[in-house]
Amino acid sequence: MMAKNLPPRTGQQYSISYGDYKAVITELGATMRKVTYKGKNVIVPLGADDPITCCHGQLLVPFPNRIEAGTYTFEGKTYVLPIDEHERNTAIHGYGYRSYWKLEELTESSVTQSWRVPNMNGYPFDVIVTAKHELAEDGLHITVSAYNNGGEDAPWALAIHPWLDNGFNGYGDEIDGHNAQCHLTVPADTHVTVDENLIPTGTEPVDGTKYDMRDNPLLVNQPFDDAWTDLYREEDGSVHATFTRPDGLQIKVGGDETVTSFQVCTGTGFPAFQHPAGTAVEPQTAYANAFNTGDDLIVIKPGETSETKLFISAAEV
Repeated sequence: MMAKNLPPRTGQQYSISYGDYKAVITELGATMRKVTYKGKNVIVPLGADDPITCCHGQLLVPFPNRIEAGTYTFEGKTYVLPIDEHERNTAIHGYGYRSYWKLEELTESSVTQSWRVPNMNGYPFDVIVTAKHELAEDGLHITVSAYNNGGEDAPWALAIHPWLDNGFNGYGDEIDGHNAQCHLTVPADTHVTVDENLIPTGTEPVDGTKYDMRDNPLLVNQPFDDAWTDLYREEDGSVHATFTRPDGLQIKVGGDETVTSFQVCTGTGFPAFQHPAGTAVEPQTAYANAFNTGDDLIVIKPGETSETKLFISAAEV
């Protein structure tokens, strides 16, 4: 007999609101499915049953971006992960987004969920992750805590993957032209160079290149699928990138001192069905292949917790 009254494919939908902000967080992956400010989309939204074609709003744990050949060595032991991105022979974006998360608490303005990493050969570390999405007067605050419940050190990194909505609701290749009417500031001195598989090969100064995003340029030099590091910070250690649309909505996305880099993806050349109508701006604690390079990698000791605070805000300018 067919089951009846099933929830959407993304699981239970947790709607939260505060002032001018509204958001929907899903049971699947503790994902931001929708965030609005004064009725305008802050991130590119998805329907509750839509396929997530390009990491829309996902929380990327226990690693963001790519691991070369799906293989890494940590503290003298080599681990092998399934290959997700076959054309580049990489494991990508971790495993948290693939699982349903347990609801811990739901209020009018916040939702807290948890996920225990399953015992996988490629990542056997017993890490319990808690994600709290909370709306306030100044936007959406996301607190991610990772507790090492095991008896050995655990490698850890994270990012969020919001596609910031450009306000045009375009489709396919026309999205590049819409993005080109938006400004983006990434407060970083250094661009991460990569090979043909988007695995880092080194770094370079942004001075005199299209990667100098410090002075709020228009996004006319697409494509971008790149990382920036050596960030300019506020006095409290926080950092943010700023995306400004031609309709006057300005979106800021960032996090605390654990955020060490930003990844930006314009989706240029993606198949039309897969191309979100905006630009992905991803604060991350480490960029690609950190499990191999150790660059900005967080190591969680047994019984200890790593915490990262992130945010997305919007304002009319």
